[in-house]
Order: sequence, then structure tokens, then C-alpha cells
Amino acid sequence: MNSKKITFNNAAGVQLSARLELPTDGQPLACAIFAHCFTCSKNLIAISNISRSLTTRGIAVFRFDFTGLGESEGDFADTNFSSNVGDLLAAAEYLQEHYEAPQVLIGHSLGGAAVLQTAEKLNGIKAVATIGAPADPMHVRKHFRGNLEEIEKSGVATVSIGGRPFKIKKQFVDDLENHQLETTISSLNKSLLILHSPQDEIVSIGNARMIYEAAKHPKSFISLDGADHLMSNKKDSLYVGEVIASWVSRYIDLTEKEELATEKQVVTRTGDEGYTTQIKAGKHTFLADEPTEIGGKDLGPTPYDLLIASLGACTGITLRMYANRKGWPLDEIKVHLTHSKIHAQDCEDCETREGKIDHIDRILELEGNLSADQQARLLEIADKCPVHRTLHSEVKIKTELKRR
Repeated sequence: MNSKKITFNNAAGVQLSARLELPTDGQPLACAIFAHCFTCSKNLIAISNISRSLTTRGIAVFRFDFTGLGESEGDFADTNFSSNVGDLLAAAEYLQEHYEAPQVLIGHSLGGAAVLQTAEKLNGIKAVATIGAPADPMHVRKHFRGNLEEIEKSGVATVSIGGRPFKIKKQFVDDLENHQLETTISSLNKSLLILHSPQDEIVSIGNARMIYEAAKHPKSFISLDGADHLMSNKKDSLYVGEVIASWVSRYIDLTEKEELATEKQVVTRTGDEGYTTQIKAGKHTFLADEPTEIGGKDLGPTPYDLLIASLGACTGITLRMYANRKGWPLDEIKVHLTHSKIHAQDCEDCETREGKIDHIDRILELEGNLSADQQARLLEIADKCPVHRTLHSEVKIKTELKRR
């Protein structure tokens, strides 16, 4: 997953902290905004897991900290449900200006209520998914029920939520009363997916029923049986991401690029923008790229990084095979490599005497109770790895155009 740290301003000019999770090739098929739970942050592990599931299907995920939470600026005590909706609108505006307009809104807990309230204000949204969401923002009052009298009397109270102290002002409570979600949900006119656990002890499953009954079709419900409210089990959050990605494909265009395929060992694909190159070797896929300072996006190792990495991998595998066969106590092998160009005249044992030649420094780090003789022998064996031999032998490369 390719992650970018981003800051953007909300309507009040407060700087909010965000992360944009992109597919590995940096080219999403669609964008989603994720709104996290009350007093949570964008760095909740469950949100990262959900994002990972979505990005593997080509959906970028923009997740951010609401005002006064996580790494965002501002005072949480001055926020409310309305300001959360405002932050979501600012996030959508930023995405549309700098990337592409979001088509999907995903919200967890109170963030779910916030995306339901926000969706009607964004014409480009085609699908909305809620996870453990309350049917009414007033549900959040349960977190400071014992402090309501003090909030009403003094205008503010320090409330413990999830073991952390938060200042809650009267304006926050008053704002909750101004939002009735039932009417909003009934006129949503967006595809809706409701995910909720029957065992959710923070927001009861009855809230999912109320949201479902208020919404018009197309609407769907998925039971997250066995999951807790924060989806602390990794399997639950990954499942949620996979379900959302599959469901949303019915409502937005996720037409993928032609899958890389070849009858050869390896195939690569470089597009018409930048240097990011997809690589498929057998059933394994990964990226190559160039550093940002020379116009790349730095989404993967450079071609030369991959070249010397193959030498390092081959060296380590060869030493492991040899040590295993000999029964030597070799615990771990690290191979440190650097590629550079040097003047031929500076190389005493090279046949080439003019111009520059490629030079690879290889340093072996061997862990284990090895004798000096064993270490010396392994140093010799390193030069016998197949890739090492290939680099030292005559190599012929035949290039031709593939006929269509």
C-alpha cells in the first residue's frame, strides 16, 4: 500500500492531518473518504486494515483526523457533530481539487452517522457504508451521561471517554439535538451498506435495524458476527474492507487495467506518465520506480536496486543451502550491497582500462557460531552463486518487437 501524508484546511482555516492510501501503482480506480469513530483517530489499526483491503481492489482511501483529534489542529472542545460534517466536506473538496472527487463515503461509529449526514451534500457520492453506526447522533450522549448536569450548569465538563479526558461543552450537546438522521436517511438516494455486529456493546445492533428501515433501496446489511465495536480482531477489519470493496463494485466503475500476463518468466509495464513500472514475476507482482528528485514517484526500488537485490538474494540462498548441507551453525545471513560507477583506471584487476565500469560492493554479515575456516569458505562460496556468475559471464540480450 502506497501512503501519503497530507494536510488540508477546513472551512474555519484549521489545519487537519490526513493520509491518502493508494494502490501500489499509485493509480486508483476510485476514491473513498473514511470517517472514524468519536474521539478516535485516523491511525486506528482497524481503519488501516480496512484501507488495505480496499486499496488492493484499486480504491484509494482518504482518512483524516477531525478537528482537535489525533494530529489535527484545533480544540476538540469547540467541535460538534456539525463541525465533523464540515470537516468531511472539506476533505471531499480537497480530494476533488488535488486528486479526484470521492465516490464512496465510509464511516465508523459516530463517523457513520456523519457520512450519512454528509452524503446528501455531495453529488458525486454513489455509495455509503456505515460500520457500527448509531441511528441518531444523540447516541453519543451515553459517553457523558453522568456529566450532563454539570455540562448544563457550568457549560462545560471534563469527560472520560475510552480512558482519556475530553472537554465537552454545552454547545456540543445542543448541536446533537439539531440533527435527526431518520429524515436524512430516508431521502439519501445513495446505495447504502450497513455493517454491524450483534455483539457490539457500544452501539447496539438495534441501531442498524433503524437505519435499514429508514433507508430506501438499494440497501444492504451485513452482520459482523463476533466482532467488537472497534474491530480489534484483524480478521474482522480485513473482512469489512473486502466486503465493502466487493459491494461497491456494483455501484461505481472499477474497470481494472488489463492484467499483466506473459509466457515468459517476467513481464513489466510502464505507463505514459512518470516512471512507475509494474512487474510480474510468476505469480508475484511489485513495482519499480525512480526517486522523486529525477521525476519518479519513489513507489518502488530502482532498476539498479533490483539488480543488486537479486545478487544479494542469490548470495544468501546459496550460502544457506551450503551451510545446511554441511550442517554448519549459520543462523542468519545479511548481504549489504552498493552499486556505483568507477573509472576503469582505478580498478587494478579489471581488463577494461578506459571509461567507467560498474562496481558492486558486497559485504557479508554472518550470524552464528562459525569458525574462521567456515567463514572463509562461505566467503568463497558467495562468488559461486548463479547470479554472481551471470554478472561475470558474457550475457547476450536479444530484443525484438512483439507482433500484435
